[in-house]
Amino acid sequence: MAVKPVYEANAPEDYARLGIKPRDIAQFEDGLRTEGEPGSYEWWYFDAHLDDGAKVVVVFFTKHYTTPELPLTPMLEINLELPDGRAFMRQVTLAPEEFHAAKDRCDVRIGDAVFEGDLRNYRIKAEVGELAVDLTLEGEVPAWRPGSGHLYFGEGEERRLFAWLPAVPKGRVTGSYSVDGERHIVSGGNGYHDHNWGDAPMASLMHDWYWGRGEAGDYSVITAYITAEEEYGFAPTTYFMLAKGEEIVAHNVRSTVAFSTDQVAADPKSGKPVADVSRYTSTEGAEQYTVTFARDKTIVVDSMLDLMTPARREVAQAAGFDGAYHRFLGELEIIHEHDGAQIDAVTQEALWELMYFGRTRRPAV
Repeated sequence: MAVKPVYEANAPEDYARLGIKPRDIAQFEDGLRTEGEPGSYEWWYFDAHLDDGAKVVVVFFTKHYTTPELPLTPMLEINLELPDGRAFMRQVTLAPEEFHAAKDRCDVRIGDAVFEGDLRNYRIKAEVGELAVDLTLEGEVPAWRPGSGHLYFGEGEERRLFAWLPAVPKGRVTGSYSVDGERHIVSGGNGYHDHNWGDAPMASLMHDWYWGRGEAGDYSVITAYITAEEEYGFAPTTYFMLAKGEEIVAHNVRSTVAFSTDQVAADPKSGKPVADVSRYTSTEGAEQYTVTFARDKTIVVDSMLDLMTPARREVAQAAGFDGAYHRFLGELEIIHEHDGAQIDAVTQEALWELMYFGRTRRPAV
């Protein structure tokens, strides 16, 4: 069987067809991009590391990414890790008529929950079970995407899409969060918001991905390394953005970015190969930035089968699917060199993830 191509849509004709520009992000790009039809998925994602030590993740889904074959099935998810180490994850699915989203800007409503903003300032308000958040996100790094942000798998009528827009690569967070009615005021913290959509099950296109974001010193970084499924030749795609202050100083469209892993071993619970070290090296002329994630511990390992409906789980198990999600905690190191001479070297604690859809295989890098 011939290997199907993977294509980053970054040619001038791609931008013209998509109605977007290479650099300037338009507000409609963070608006509704699908209709919730069967085969599609879409989500708006927010995470924050708060000054009191809490960590929060909020996601608004048109449907869960493991069930794109469903019609519109809006879902809210809140993950909250408290400073004392207690962790909560709550989800709720609502009726289709409880979902409303604008197409010209980010204004998403699921029941009484709100996710709205203008590529710079956002409000995220949601309540699921005993968890509630009411937070604002003020962007400190401009909206960015890796080229057009549209990655295609295959060609012709079989071509399928995965799209990604980091609308707020880094921002300041304020507001409040609550557990069982006990309200905590958020006076500061750093946050992130991105938006994803597509028209095919992600597991049918992607074998695995590493994704991470973090801050160290004056720098903030977003990284992703996507390995396509076998029918696409396990083709790799690297996404990388590094900002210093409010200025984006390196990204994968402008720079040459190499990805590598080290100290790879099977996770005891999932059996998937996990790298203790993952590294991105960006080179543009005399400038080189090296971003290294060094794992201290794995804090989440979830079977993706557990996230599926019973009917879909039965089908997936029959097909041999055993996907797993991993979240890691460790050290982020960023080194800047000019003509081989070190300019900066900074480190800070960070979180990153490995989403592993496919059958277990040794990483190519």
